[in-house]
Amino acid sequence: MTITATTAITVTASGTGTTTGAIRTVLGDVLPGELGVCDAHDHLFLRSPLMPGHELDDPGAALAELDAFAAAGGQAVVQWTPRGMGRHLHALPDLSRRSGVRLVAATGMHQAKHYGQADLTPGVDELAELFVHELTSAPVRAGMIKVAGAYHHLDDHARHVMAAAAGAHHATGAPIGVHLEAGTAALDVLDLLCGTHGVAPDRVLLGHVHRFPDPAIHQQVAEAGAFLVFDGPSRPHHGTDWRLLASLRALVDAGHAHQILLGGDTVTSGARSTADGPGMPFLLTGLRPRIERELGADVAAAILTRNPARAFAVDWRDSPR
Repeated sequence: MTITATTAITVTASGTGTTTGAIRTVLGDVLPGELGVCDAHDHLFLRSPLMPGHELDDPGAALAELDAFAAAGGQAVVQWTPRGMGRHLHALPDLSRRSGVRLVAATGMHQAKHYGQADLTPGVDELAELFVHELTSAPVRAGMIKVAGAYHHLDDHARHVMAAAAGAHHATGAPIGVHLEAGTAALDVLDLLCGTHGVAPDRVLLGHVHRFPDPAIHQQVAEAGAFLVFDGPSRPHHGTDWRLLASLRALVDAGHAHQILLGGDTVTSGARSTADGPGMPFLLTGLRPRIERELGADVAAAILTRNPARAFAVDWRDSPR
């Protein structure tokens, strides 16, 4: 199908399965239909030795950004900040209550370079147990697992963490979000998580796919059944935003509108809407109107509301709180 600016595509549940289970937010589990308009990959808090002076660690600034997102019509944000990177889990419930925005937190680990040596010592089984604890019994529970690949390959650390993430997934059902370095190694990730470790492809969310805007790779990932996360309009040095609509159009034309997610991926204070960047609201004030105009309102609703509800919904394998 060729999409024009006036063509509206109807995206139904046909072929995508029924949305069941619950989404685990920092205030408790909610039904998929209650999640609402969602920024599917972002950060309220973040700290790394690789980014000195750019920490996201101010609860007041985080609340201001959530308020701006809510004012634009946003209802949910998924924070992909994993263990050991300044998640401020204790602050998230209060921020959710005060802003009215549902928040989903992450467990997991990023690339080794973001950590000290002491953080890299747990074995696969021990690491999986840590992830399971944070997903099922921690005071503030995570609703997803974050892992990361390397540039055009998977290094030993990535394979180690992904093995633990797969174990935690099989124990809980939690989805696995993947940082693709510069958008690369997507097929390697699927081969490892799905081929080697038996994770269902629709439980894998591949982040930063827009940073490597190869339509053939996007098509292969979509045909495998994974979610494709287009994120980072707050990252000007990547320079691929101008290809976003073409990438989305190609996937929609091929029947994969139900596998697309959008996120802001705000990683510095200057990228927030309350500073000098587009921030979280831009997904709704900048990108949504373009998607509605070029691909249709129903596609926009699928990408921003229905798809996140499916991507993060889990039949949790523990006692719900």
